[in-house]
Amino acid sequence: RDLGLAAALGHAVLDVSSRPRVAILATGDELALPGKEAGPDQIFASNSFAIAAAVAGEGGLPLDLGIAPDEPAAIRAAIERAISEKADILVTLGGASVGDHDLIRPALEACGVTLDFWKIAMRPGKPMMAGRRGGMLALGLPGNPVSALVCSVLFLIPALRRLTGCADVAPQIRRGRLGRDMPPNDHREDYVRAALSHDADGVPVATAFPRQDSSMLRALSEAECLLVRPVGAGPARTGDPCEILLLPPPL
Repeated sequence: RDLGLAAALGHAVLDVSSRPRVAILATGDELALPGKEAGPDQIFASNSFAIAAAVAGEGGLPLDLGIAPDEPAAIRAAIERAISEKADILVTLGGASVGDHDLIRPALEACGVTLDFWKIAMRPGKPMMAGRRGGMLALGLPGNPVSALVCSVLFLIPALRRLTGCADVAPQIRRGRLGRDMPPNDHREDYVRAALSHDADGVPVATAFPRQDSSMLRALSEAECLLVRPVGAGPARTGDPCEILLLPPPL
């Protein structure tokens, strides 16, 4: 449609933005590829496929770096590959918390990435980190599937939109009403998976799912929005005003 309009107006040449190259690196000995046999201490890798789909949906070019084992040298080699491939964004998945196998931060720093922040006051997604190496943005997403995808909505997708020349890159947040009572919130901003409906006046109504564990990917798959609960929010009743972050509809 847009090309047809440009041609109808007589434009032979158009200014465009290049499609951002996004390198995606999953980490962890516990990950097995779908279609392969998973060991007794493994789970199937899902984050890299979901993130690649989000990148492609925003006009980016995903570059799959595979799964790096919990070995510093292997992780550094994968990061160096992203650098050599001239990725605009490097997304790492997992290994961003504090533990014996959380190796992403030292690997990024060893490859020349300067971190801007590590850990944020949000749920899910506390271990999120971000930094830069020259013109490459590095985003370290948590390993929990829901945490990784919520962080991608709030950080990765806006970054992609900025790189592709969009003027409005912020997540789409609307005012609405609660579909059920909510408990008080603590010191982290909470993004609650919820169903979306509308009342008789057309006002959006967000009804939080009863279970919100960050490993429950099905709840996020079925969610139509994220209910935003501010830091220190008190208990809220059904029908109270709220903020709703809309999620892209399923295909």
